[in-house]
Amino acid sequence: MKSRKEIKALAKVALSEQRSTAILLVLVYILATIASVALDFLVSTMFGQGVLYWVVFTVGLLILYVIVINLLGEFFKIYRRENATVGRLFTGLKVNFMRKLGGTLWVWLWLILWSLLFIIPGIVKACAYFFTLNILAVHPNVTARQALRISMRITQGHKKDIFVFILSWFGWGLLSILTLGVLYIVYVGPYFYTADGGLFLELRDKALAEGRITREELGMEEDRKQQYEQQS
Repeated sequence: MKSRKEIKALAKVALSEQRSTAILLVLVYILATIASVALDFLVSTMFGQGVLYWVVFTVGLLILYVIVINLLGEFFKIYRRENATVGRLFTGLKVNFMRKLGGTLWVWLWLILWSLLFIIPGIVKACAYFFTLNILAVHPNVTARQALRISMRITQGHKKDIFVFILSWFGWGLLSILTLGVLYIVYVGPYFYTADGGLFLELRDKALAEGRITREELGMEEDRKQQYEQQS
């Protein structure tokens, strides 16, 4: 398995080949978030924080949750040096929407429950569930609940590695704040998501090699068959 430094180095190389697309992916997601917040504010101003406001707020939030999964899928492609597309953030909404949404809500439910037992259990479980959304993005035949369980097996014995990986971005996060988010859009965001895709790929393949998960569980053979049918 490649080290964190090796994964980041490979992420930089992969990113250099699709830098414009990577920046646009992050920028479009941020703009979608801003648009959702602006719509919430508009509805609140015009109609107050009644039923309509909460419906608009909830729908917007749930759509953003699914867009994040699509975002992870595109950056996984970038790490693998495959062509990523910005439009997939939105066209991907019609593909397994409820599955992606269900998986996200399922993760949040368990994180909230574990966090009730104080901070440390919540952090440990956050690392265990870290790849749930990646799995939902990359393996469309895995169900929402299965994704969380598979993530727990992929991260088995590697929670410390994941925690260190997250901490390694702390300084970049501070610099992004100091530049009012500009650095995040043009460098830190694309770099992080690409490296995240690399970390997922490395730990997934390690778990496959060690027999903690199987290709059948991930639906990898089915994925290959579907890709072949689409190309033929």
